[in-house]
Amino acid sequence: MTKPSLPDLLHAAVSAVGGTERPGQVAMAEAVAEAIDDNSHRLIQAGTGTGKSLGYLVPALAHGERVVVATATLALQRQLVERDLPRTVEALHPQLRRRPQFAMLKGRSNYLCLHRLHEGAPQDEEEGLFDQFEAATPTSKLGQDLLRLRDWADETETGDRDDLTPGVSDKAWAQISVSSRECLGATKCAYGAECFAEAARERAKLADVVVTNHALLAIDAIEGAPVLPQHEVLIVDEAHELVSRVTGVATGELTPGQVNRAVKRAAKLVDEKTADSLQTASETFERVMELALPGRLEEIPEDLGYALMALRDAARSVISAIGTTRDKSVHDEDAVRKQALAAVESVHGVAERITQGSEYDVVWYERHDRFGATLRVAPLSVSGLLREKLFAERSVVLTSATLKLGGDFNGVAASMGLSPEGVEGEDVPQWKGLDVGSPFDYPKQGILYVAKHLATPGREGTRGDMMDELAELIEAAGGRTLGLFSSMRGAKAAAEELRGRLENPILLQGEETLGELIKAFAADPKTCLFGTLSLWQGVDVPGPSCQLVIMDRIPFPRPDDPLMSARQKAVEEHGGNGFMSVAATHAALLMAQGAGRLVRATGDKGVVAVLDPRLATARYGSFLRATLPDFWYTTDRNQVRRSLAAIDAAATAEDK
Repeated sequence: MTKPSLPDLLHAAVSAVGGTERPGQVAMAEAVAEAIDDNSHRLIQAGTGTGKSLGYLVPALAHGERVVVATATLALQRQLVERDLPRTVEALHPQLRRRPQFAMLKGRSNYLCLHRLHEGAPQDEEEGLFDQFEAATPTSKLGQDLLRLRDWADETETGDRDDLTPGVSDKAWAQISVSSRECLGATKCAYGAECFAEAARERAKLADVVVTNHALLAIDAIEGAPVLPQHEVLIVDEAHELVSRVTGVATGELTPGQVNRAVKRAAKLVDEKTADSLQTASETFERVMELALPGRLEEIPEDLGYALMALRDAARSVISAIGTTRDKSVHDEDAVRKQALAAVESVHGVAERITQGSEYDVVWYERHDRFGATLRVAPLSVSGLLREKLFAERSVVLTSATLKLGGDFNGVAASMGLSPEGVEGEDVPQWKGLDVGSPFDYPKQGILYVAKHLATPGREGTRGDMMDELAELIEAAGGRTLGLFSSMRGAKAAAEELRGRLENPILLQGEETLGELIKAFAADPKTCLFGTLSLWQGVDVPGPSCQLVIMDRIPFPRPDDPLMSARQKAVEEHGGNGFMSVAATHAALLMAQGAGRLVRATGDKGVVAVLDPRLATARYGSFLRATLPDFWYTTDRNQVRRSLAAIDAAATAEDK
């Protein structure tokens, strides 16, 4: 039997999902197939509307080897598993003569734990009764959530938190879930045979396509113990997010509250002397943290160093001693011991990591008004880790609408440990970049307007001229505005000011769930939505409700961001341009994502307005503009107001 051709398979899949075949999608599918066949790597930029999911799923399913697809967002995971994969598998079945299996796999804490549900969560003594369902009054929000979870446990087939609608608070979910460290293990647990997390792992072992998230991919790479099944092909979608997700997983933290909980959990399981030494170390650490000031610690202060060594040594003693003492009053001893061990091991791990003082780590204090001080440690770079763990022994395809920064792929490639494209050498992973473009006609569909006449944004204070500009642009557009702000403070200030000046309703991130806000924004074209980071990347509102996207300023990282400033300094020490490599690259990525909110369909038209003159006047402005979609560019404020008014008039006429 002749092997079905890739174009025929792609055509069948696109027809099945009711889509339109696009040249960029065909080019992408061919590049993915070539990478799989050659066991090589690809970085593929595929603009919004390309049909990127089918561009990688079809060649992956046709190949027949196991594929892992890792995405950053829950929305895309659900789209793949609930819509794209079922339809594609059905469409390809007649030609492939097989029906590939697929499964979703997440970290253990995403699944309901039956042991926790039925036996209760080991609690610290002052937190109340042992049974969390009895402890939470049925009239409280927590009590209602827990009762609903108990009912849901009897009907759910997956135990996956994301299948619970509506959702519950993190506090409620924590009562009925466990981390991988707290898990008793299927063989020791009375509920092991029915375990939802174990069932998900078993399904993944049998699947041809495993859909997971960046965080689990990072855990699989960092922790050495394989979580994902063996696979020949890895496809990373939304790959522009990967470095920050891996950094997040590789970041450790210590707080006095966390150490205190570890002390309480271990106290009943070790002798008094061992428990006292951890208690004393905890108190010393708490005293040091009371005086902690926010900022990077280039050297560990002497008092903190002593406190961490004491914590490390006391925690090590507790870990060795746990299990030698059996306290008859402890209910469900295995679970209590496992939770105590997990808490103490976490404290030990971070304390040891900081006291060892690797030159590849950045250590800093953070201070929160409500929660006090936190000590954090993160890798200066994850590029070496990604190079070693990601690109060995499998073909990797990295794809996103935003991978070319400043006009090429090398910036993103370097952040993942890859050499510049085309560089040959031993142990140098070979890769090729491909930009398949976008089906949208950006110069005709959108305008990039830079408010060159405004004052350069300062670090603090309201910008009166910027507020006036913002109000005039929104009025010209008739609402229809997504306001992307570099800080929550800026978003709130703008919302408060303009609510008093404009008739248009202004929604503000944080005043309602993100999903509800986006739904309300999409439903009423006169409405504006203001917010910060998650709006830069998480809004998909095609049509007349979003015809003006405003960025208040170039979103450089804060100068006092310890990790970003440390990374910038490290680049400079090696003779590079730290500002361009770190700050400008960070800003370019966010701006490209933000500008991508404007044109989501072939009929969309509108303006991206940047209220920061540096995009037009600074030397790095051309680098940032090269990363954005190829909109028609202007700094003429009158021209842009006329264009917005015309777009508004056309949309209003269509609505009638």
